[in-house]
Amino acid sequence: MPQKRFPDTQGLGAYYGPGSLLADKGFRCHDGGSTVAGMPAPITGTAAGVPFTALPPAGHATQLIVTWHMLDAPRTDAAFAAALPMDEVPAWRVHLGMPMCGARMVDGRTDAVVELFGKDPLMLYLHPFVRQAAEEFPAALASVRAQLPVDDGPIGVLGASLGGAVALRVLADTDLPVFAGALVNAAIRMRSVVDLFPGDYPYTAESEKAVDSLNFLPWAGTLAARAPLLVVSGELDHPALRADALQLAEAMGERAELRSIPGLAHPLAAEPGLTPAPPFPAAHVVDAALTAWFRDHLPR
Repeated sequence: MPQKRFPDTQGLGAYYGPGSLLADKGFRCHDGGSTVAGMPAPITGTAAGVPFTALPPAGHATQLIVTWHMLDAPRTDAAFAAALPMDEVPAWRVHLGMPMCGARMVDGRTDAVVELFGKDPLMLYLHPFVRQAAEEFPAALASVRAQLPVDDGPIGVLGASLGGAVALRVLADTDLPVFAGALVNAAIRMRSVVDLFPGDYPYTAESEKAVDSLNFLPWAGTLAARAPLLVVSGELDHPALRADALQLAEAMGERAELRSIPGLAHPLAAEPGLTPAPPFPAAHVVDAALTAWFRDHLPR
């Protein structure tokens, strides 16, 4: 494995090299670096209580892309950063941790999450996780901007699986400037996700309201007005999720692009998906599609 190296102190090394600005703030640079030789190593930190893994650009870019990972593998911010590094995008990629994931796991295990969705997958797991991640995002973004050398211009957003619902929530419910968005095997219509759990879910008036609040198909017009959206769907993903992806892309018209990925099921990497690891081969195709999409839409 090639040795990690940092750009010189007139480049980004001033931010994350030994004794650097970020090192002085308590950030940790991981060994190993990313997938492109010469790229700087990932940086971990916490933004308003939200753990993150940040991938710096190779040059002086200050633009920002924020992501939310899936709850399947890769199911932590660090693992997601390794699966979809987008190394050739000239922007900071900051991967935020979802609730009770990664550094926020209870006792370093996923048992607590499993217990929640075993009791009530919608009201104890899916809905509150999306709500919390969306609600904590404004403060997390402000903290990221205060800690890292990123600008305050429009951002890119990316969400995969349940993290896709967070990205859609940000697009649908906020006026935060976004230059482009992307989804990967996303939870676009939460009722489709609930149906993946065993048995018939016992809907009540409260849970009907909750699940319908996470149906983004009726929001296609709003989403189209907000930002161009890349909708990535694995050909082997759950049929209902693929149908939702197609419907959203069609409803958004020219503002959306649908990419179907051969050989890709729902996860991007093998279990347990908690730490950085090589992704499935099809994930490299996803990474290339995301890289091209965000490069094409970065503000000039």
